[in-house]
Amino acid sequence: MSERNLVSWTAMVTGFSQNLHNLVDMYSKCGLMINAYKVFQEMEGKDEVLWTALIDGYAKNALKVVNFGKCLHSVVVKKGFELEISVGNALTDMYSKVGDMDSASNVSGIDSGCRNIVSCSSLIDGYVEMDQMEEAFSVFVELRRRGIESNEFTFSSLIKACASEAALELGLQLHAQVIKFSFDGNPFFSSVLVDMYGKCGLLDDSIWVFDEIENATEIAWNSMLSVFAQHGLGKDAIEIFNRVKNGVEPNEVTFVSLLRGCSHSGLVEEGLSFFNAMEKTYGVVPREEHYSCVIDLLGRAGQLKEAEELINKMPFEPNAFGWCSFLGACKIYGDKERCKLAAEKLIQLEPENSGAPVLLSNIYAKEQQWEDVRTLRKMMQDGNVKKLPGYSWVDVGNKTHIFGVEDRSHPQKKAIYEKLDALSDQIKKAGYAPCTDSFPLDMDVSMKEKMLQHHSERIAIAFALISMPSGKPIIVKKNLRVCMNCHSAIKYISKVVRRKILVRDNSRFHHFSDGLCSCGDFWLRF
Repeated sequence: MSERNLVSWTAMVTGFSQNLHNLVDMYSKCGLMINAYKVFQEMEGKDEVLWTALIDGYAKNALKVVNFGKCLHSVVVKKGFELEISVGNALTDMYSKVGDMDSASNVSGIDSGCRNIVSCSSLIDGYVEMDQMEEAFSVFVELRRRGIESNEFTFSSLIKACASEAALELGLQLHAQVIKFSFDGNPFFSSVLVDMYGKCGLLDDSIWVFDEIENATEIAWNSMLSVFAQHGLGKDAIEIFNRVKNGVEPNEVTFVSLLRGCSHSGLVEEGLSFFNAMEKTYGVVPREEHYSCVIDLLGRAGQLKEAEELINKMPFEPNAFGWCSFLGACKIYGDKERCKLAAEKLIQLEPENSGAPVLLSNIYAKEQQWEDVRTLRKMMQDGNVKKLPGYSWVDVGNKTHIFGVEDRSHPQKKAIYEKLDALSDQIKKAGYAPCTDSFPLDMDVSMKEKMLQHHSERIAIAFALISMPSGKPIIVKKNLRVCMNCHSAIKYISKVVRRKILVRDNSRFHHFSDGLCSCGDFWLRF
């Protein structure tokens, strides 16, 4: 320009300013927070847009820079930007992402203007990630009370919480809200619903939602594949994988679900074939979780030698899941030497985990080596290692009822235990015979049988039978793996009461109906 006037100079300065703002934003989004902060320091007249860009960058990289993020917050307060809505939203998001929910809630509550859909969605997502479902829904209720419309991020986080907790009734209500707000056509939403219905035990509904998706994304395919794996439907998982690879590139998550599905269905050859093809055919390098799935696959099939060979030639040590799978398989197949090896490794990895000594104790109990059982129990006491108590819960109406072993705290305990006694008589007449060989206590057989009868999942089922309409399926959730005796007993219960019973343990779903289980009793090998 030959002549530069006030307008041209202003445009030039504005351009430089905007570019510097964009530079801070670009470095933040790339995770280069040192570079972003250097540019930030060099700028004069820092406004709320610039502060927001920097804080948002720290939020996205919060795990690495949480302490510096807090320092940044203190500077924001000194500069008087804390009440700016965009800055408040960014701070709430930053604290939520690192799980500091007290700070996140405090920031969003400083000014009523900061309690908007953006900050509340960040709060809800943070609570969900921290498994604080009640707090997440309390924020949602506050949104509704204040007349603030929820967005797709709000609903997706809440539905994810319902999937994690298998809270079907709440999930159904949220699905209705999703339809009301016309979010149901969004492929991401549909993927979350596929996952939710699958984890709540409604396999048919999960498949129906998936089939309604017009252009299924990678997330949707992986959600459906994961549902089939969790329900132990390995052949269906393979079928969906063959459809995936024709349109979407499989990734690490895809193969974890696929290998789990093969493992739970005893599809050893198929599972090994997929594992060997991961890097060669699909360019996906196997990670710890993939190797652990193959250890589980071989162990369940009784191929302990092959599993040990894989462990020895792995490029890294197996994780806790890998050793735990190997330990469980060695227990089922009676290989005490390998069992001791796996238990020692697992104790080294997770000394606070009671799983290894408890499994080893069960093996000694089966061999009636009571002195070894007592030694293990003393070791646990000395190390302050406590056995994780088993709990089962069932939703009746709008309330979740939780039961422990020998639990007599429920107001309807008399009716529950009467039902348990009646069920025990019925299933014994139908052919059920309890196995007490591996019971880890040296006591009378009849006492052992009585204690098995009062396991948490059986109490939950008895309560459901006296509380729910006769035609409604019973869905029980359990924090541990369902034991062999209860698995056998529930098969008989489903037959004598003519009810479908679904049990979701910490490994998979079991669909019991007419005396059979969907796992085909292959589960009993682990």
